[in-house]
Amino acid sequence: MALVRDDRHIDSEPTVPPREYHDDLLLDAYSSTVIRAVSMVGPAVVNLEVSKGSDSGRGGKGGGSGFFFTPDGYILTNSHVVHGMKEIVATDSEGIRHTAQLVGEDPETDLAVLRTDSFRTTPATLGDSQRIRPGQIAIAIGNPYGFQATVTAGVISALGRSMRSYSGRMMDDIIQTDAALNPGNSGGPLINSAGEVIGVNTATILPAQGICFAIAINTAKYVAGMLIKHGRIRRSALGIGGEWTSLPRRFVRAHGIERDSGVLVVSVAPGSPAEIAGLKQGDLIVRFDDTPIAAVDDLHRRLTDKIIGVPKALTIVREGQVMQRVIIPTESPG
Repeated sequence: MALVRDDRHIDSEPTVPPREYHDDLLLDAYSSTVIRAVSMVGPAVVNLEVSKGSDSGRGGKGGGSGFFFTPDGYILTNSHVVHGMKEIVATDSEGIRHTAQLVGEDPETDLAVLRTDSFRTTPATLGDSQRIRPGQIAIAIGNPYGFQATVTAGVISALGRSMRSYSGRMMDDIIQTDAALNPGNSGGPLINSAGEVIGVNTATILPAQGICFAIAINTAKYVAGMLIKHGRIRRSALGIGGEWTSLPRRFVRAHGIERDSGVLVVSVAPGSPAEIAGLKQGDLIVRFDDTPIAAVDDLHRRLTDKIIGVPKALTIVREGQVMQRVIIPTESPG
């Protein structure tokens, strides 16, 4: 009896591509996403060359990055890139150099707005930093060490970080990313996979690797709008100098104080809201209106432009006694 081979099963089984085929497809999809996002924002990125003037010498020059965010030539960058500089030149993606003027800066959020005579550059699209999530793609474009139009990519590592600006004030709502940043990236955009700017690159931690930070674009939108309108950010002031100090736990429990530390008043400016309210050197501020105060940064966060001229209750500790004072903040001179 002859044996007959049945080959019908060969065509009925699906062919499984080798693993390398799948990896190539995934890599191509990721690459295409980054390329598309960079092509959307890249033309808006500029290289900034700054100096303190023609007689500034070697120590008076620097550089950084920025990006057009309006069609009429406004550039967003970091305050520390342009602070104290008299001459600012922005070179766009086509190599055209533009003289830029400082519209305004806010060292306390490390943001600045410049104005050029460019009316033909397509601005970057600003996204919504409240919608980003840890793990999503983050792409940085800038000019590290003068290497123009450098692209690095990574992910959003964390949200809601706090860090201190070069002015010494605490900045909140900071984005952490592992997209590589280096000196010269400062002021450049951090973008998402849709080609929207979600942050303004500002700092790294040395010698750590993969720990970089950007100012959330929602913060930048507000600050940029105020700088264009007023040239500065309006904040309120109390007229005190303060520092952190601790409270004895027994005292905290006995008086129902929410925190075991507060702001020690070390100086009171003559004629200031603090002096008018009766504050004295040595007082300890533990509450501002309805907010517990445990450190100077807690107090800074409350001193917005919305409370200028608005009476507020201060809870203080003086010579072992808890008491309240009413204070009316005035506008900070800047």
